[in-house]
Amino acid sequence: MNVFLTGSTGFLGGELAVLLSKRPQIRRLYCLIRANDAQKAWSRLQQVFQFHGDALDSARIIPVVGDLADAALAEKLRRLKDLGEVDTVIHAAADTSFAPASTESVERINIAGTQQILDWAQSLPKLETFLYVGTASICGTGLTQCNIEEDQSPSTGAAHVVRYCYTKMIGEMNVTRSIPPEKLLVVRPSIIMGDTRDWTPRSYVILWALAAVNAIRLIPSNPEAHLDIIPVDYTARAIVELLFAKRNWTTYHISAGRNSASTLEAILRAADDPLEGRPQFKFVRHELLQQMKKWPKKLLPQSELHHPQFGEYLSYWNSAFNGNGGLRLLLTAMGPYFRFMDLDQTFDNSRLLADTSIGNPPPAHEYVKKTTRHLNNIDLTEGALDP
Repeated sequence: MNVFLTGSTGFLGGELAVLLSKRPQIRRLYCLIRANDAQKAWSRLQQVFQFHGDALDSARIIPVVGDLADAALAEKLRRLKDLGEVDTVIHAAADTSFAPASTESVERINIAGTQQILDWAQSLPKLETFLYVGTASICGTGLTQCNIEEDQSPSTGAAHVVRYCYTKMIGEMNVTRSIPPEKLLVVRPSIIMGDTRDWTPRSYVILWALAAVNAIRLIPSNPEAHLDIIPVDYTARAIVELLFAKRNWTTYHISAGRNSASTLEAILRAADDPLEGRPQFKFVRHELLQQMKKWPKKLLPQSELHHPQFGEYLSYWNSAFNGNGGLRLLLTAMGPYFRFMDLDQTFDNSRLLADTSIGNPPPAHEYVKKTTRHLNNIDLTEGALDP
């Protein structure tokens, strides 16, 4: 098997690169890497394997210089003769930003960039499998308080919390139209956060939101809503198992499902590391978020937030955020996350369990404690600017 992988320097893609490199069935693993030249691409690939001390076989693991934002990427890949032997394409790269300012980049990478990979893959004479890594969140906001099955999405009429989910939906639809069903594998991870292994994760993506909530303490969200969260190591293993499995479907949720879903309250209770002078977590109605965002700018007249029950939180915010715009910045950036939390969505994983031996992932509240020590390493301001 000769595999071409995108996203190999990312959070999930890095785990995929390492796992795939250990599979004896893979003769060559080509990794698309954004770099100015081959030397820098090789350096970036080395960093992926060195991060957790994994061996890098330079005879089998080969960097390929390329950028998903390049409108000529497909043609450039066609010119590389060695890639003509590729029989498996794994498209795991994506721009995952929730920031409105990143809309253009998100669309360029997740839609146009995916199309470039598709255009090239369709020209491969030996293509056997095209694996597209999507997201379960393409289901949109119309399905709430339920366990969502694969066949319930995508739907062009779905509304989305952020543009990222829309672009991943369009990307998946384009893949499905372009690749014959017998060659297609679509995997839809739910929310990927943290790692069950007791080490530093490759990225603090999503953990930033946990760190932000940990700092805010007053949470405008439903504490009992289900959260379908999975660790990155489980996600990568599930994808690789599906790649080599005898599959009965083309599309799979990689998710916690109802059996291993958690709740925000359970996760925060497990991850909480209360500091002196910091109040306990308190959950309030989502509608209070607008009042909370106005408070740092001193624009808030007498309102529900001035009730004595919130006094300790206002005092804490004064001391923790020094009266500057940091709190408002955090609350604004957390807006989409609070909306996702309140959707109360889980994603059915019965297909995955039927076609692999991986089993259910551990609930987030069981493994998240291992990542708590990393929360203080997260730059909240940087994360808020590009959540």
